[in-house]
Amino acid sequence: MPGLCGVGRRLAQRFSGLTLVILLLAVAAVLPPHVAQAADPLAFDHMQTGFPLTGAHANVPCEGCHISTVMTVTPSRCSGCHDNGVATGKPVGHVRTNAECDSCHTTVSYSKARFDHAAATGTCASCHDGKQATGKSAGHIVTSQDCGGCHTVKRWTGAGFNHAGVAPGSCASCHGVTATGKPAGHIPTTTSCDTCHKSTLAFAGAMMNHAGISAGCASCHNGTMATGKSAGHVITSAPCESCHKSTASFAGASFSHAGISSGCASCHNGTTALGKPSTHVPTAQSCETCHKSTTTFAGTAMNHTGIVSGCAGCHNGTLALGKSAGHVATTAACESCHKSTTSFAGAAFSHAGISNNCASCHNGAAALGKPAAHIPTNQPCETCHKSTTTFAGTAMNHTGIVSGCAGCHNGTMALGKSAGHVATTAACESCHKSTTSFAGAAFSHAGISNNCASCHNGAAALGKPGTHIPTNQPCETCHKSTSTFVGTAMNHSGIVSGCASCHNGTMALGKSAAHVATTAPCESCHKSTATFAGAAFNHSGVTIGCASCHNGTAALGKPATHMTTTNLCEACHRSTTTFVGAGKPDHNQVTGDCQHCHNGTIAKGKSNGHPNTGGKDCGACHNTRSF
Repeated sequence: MPGLCGVGRRLAQRFSGLTLVILLLAVAAVLPPHVAQAADPLAFDHMQTGFPLTGAHANVPCEGCHISTVMTVTPSRCSGCHDNGVATGKPVGHVRTNAECDSCHTTVSYSKARFDHAAATGTCASCHDGKQATGKSAGHIVTSQDCGGCHTVKRWTGAGFNHAGVAPGSCASCHGVTATGKPAGHIPTTTSCDTCHKSTLAFAGAMMNHAGISAGCASCHNGTMATGKSAGHVITSAPCESCHKSTASFAGASFSHAGISSGCASCHNGTTALGKPSTHVPTAQSCETCHKSTTTFAGTAMNHTGIVSGCAGCHNGTLALGKSAGHVATTAACESCHKSTTSFAGAAFSHAGISNNCASCHNGAAALGKPAAHIPTNQPCETCHKSTTTFAGTAMNHTGIVSGCAGCHNGTMALGKSAGHVATTAACESCHKSTTSFAGAAFSHAGISNNCASCHNGAAALGKPGTHIPTNQPCETCHKSTSTFVGTAMNHSGIVSGCASCHNGTMALGKSAAHVATTAPCESCHKSTATFAGAAFNHSGVTIGCASCHNGTAALGKPATHMTTTNLCEACHRSTTTFVGAGKPDHNQVTGDCQHCHNGTIAKGKSNGHPNTGGKDCGACHNTRSF
């Protein structure tokens, strides 16, 4: 046990006899009671003193700490012994600190001490001088500030330089030498950094000081060093400063139109410069045809040359003369009737744009009205009449009509039932849901459960297709749905023969490509009308040609363990009901050596008492007639 140590054991090694007895009695007299009770040198537990012997202390002789056999008042603090007297103390170059040794060191080793800066005295540089501890690197910013002004005691990285007190105009003494300098794309200037860069925390947000700059803007404003012309800038080779008078904003630049008399739209296109407003008279004429001033758009005299549409944009009764009170009611464009830009007279009425209120004119007095034979209706003319040039070709507008079809569709006023129509007294609309076509009418079969063929005869309604299974059974025997022919299940009740008349691959599913080649009727093998599975082939009369079916595809073929032979199946297999009990094979047709079959699995092999033949083939000794 590490706590059992030197008061007994080590003294016993150095003293003997009476001397040791006297010494132990003296120790027992002065030690505390709990120590005196453990005066047995081999049983003394140093943990009871409150100072456990750990690390290197466990191997130090008792007298190394207990000087002159004095057991009491032995120092318990490191510095009490580690004073370069009793034990090794701080070296001359030790970091300055008032902290106890064990705040950094352990009893295991002096090296790998954990330093607590909280107990350090003096400045950082008193230790961090490149000798006692890491100091400034060769590329460190030149400064007389203490390390702690920028660095923390946790790590070197993340130091924030305190620019307080840095003399104006001296940024470049570090920036560009030992700190970040101008990037390659910086504006060329010899001005001090702090002329534009006002923050010591970030380079961003610097504001260029344009004081004294009145020309040469493009040397920086080239789109690389500083903002250049935008994509929509007026095309010009003039210097920036000829229009831009402010160094604080691009806004407010005044373009000089001196000498410009044409080509206005090349800039006044609504992107580069102000273009036509949405209320401008529609025209393809050049701006300068009407606009004679380069300082204002006002005072322009309208030139109608080239104006072919959009008259109402101006002729609305506000900008220019509009429609008179007695004008024909119309939404047609002025120019659809008025062809002159100098006079309103001579206009020919055009119905273009007239889409409603026809009866206000077509009333039989002002203009032609309904004839006597017209369909009785109070709907507006334009509901059916879509042409303003002829009454012919009018298509009845059935909008809103949901019943009473037969009132017109009686074969006289409008088309009635055809001769082949399904016999019914139901109203037209019960089946015909479309007012644009008679096609697609869906007959309501509600309540109909038999006598389908009375309509489904191929004339009144869809009958049996050419590929339908031949049968005289009523439709409803198989067809249970009145909404679709799909999904009908054939009722095979009473059918015991003639399967192939339907199961021919056209009317119904026929033989698969892999079916056994046979001319026998389906029903000779297939006994179920519900499934093809479970059919048993009738081998009656089959005595040869087994392999034509028993090829592993159409029917079961030779298994992997079958003996290698060119014999016909029927040479050995005499039964058509089982493969078991096949007769002895004709060895003349067997290929390969004897052992290929006589291996104890496919055919009888060597017995346990068979002599060792050294790998010879069976045929070397045996024949195919007998072992």
